[in-house]
Amino acid sequence: MGALVNAPEAIWAWRHPQPQGVAGRCIGRHDVALDRRKAKRLAHRIRQAARRHGLPHIVHTSSLRRCRWVGQQLRRWGWRHVIDERLLEASFGLWEGCAWSAISRDEFEAWMADFVGYRPGGGESLGEVLARAAAWMPLDAPEGSVESQGLVVVAHGGWMLARRWMAEHAQAPAGAHEWPASPAYGQCWLLR
Repeated sequence: MGALVNAPEAIWAWRHPQPQGVAGRCIGRHDVALDRRKAKRLAHRIRQAARRHGLPHIVHTSSLRRCRWVGQQLRRWGWRHVIDERLLEASFGLWEGCAWSAISRDEFEAWMADFVGYRPGGGESLGEVLARAAAWMPLDAPEGSVESQGLVVVAHGGWMLARRWMAEHAQAPAGAHEWPASPAYGQCWLLR
């Protein structure tokens, strides 16, 4: 994180806290339970970082509880909370909430064969997620605010990976073997 601390156009993207009961399941946009104490702890860490680095007290989150509850806690402390559907995790369509082991091998292999273009479970392709994440900027950002102050986002691992990938690469990954691991729950990445 240190290399980008003073970088212009930084998006301070925090991955949401670990939700409950998701081990071994495809969750994507499935709105799963979250311990509110974890949301409050992450909100506290975000508030501390904002104080240290002079970040604006505006947080952008998806509408899913695992992100939204962090934003709601910050709002209780005087922050502005903006819910933005463009920050949602990738949609896995019919796979949402299913155990990974319950997804047919043929469907999974079809996804691996066309990692960028395939729509897992009929949901959203990685290509669509990459384009959505790369294009994201807040709709109501004051002129020059991004360049001078940065943005605070509570996001999902897939969105964060897509945003970072598009900032660092000229094209989509060649396949699943190139796709990196998700950030840890509660981890902050500075993105452009």
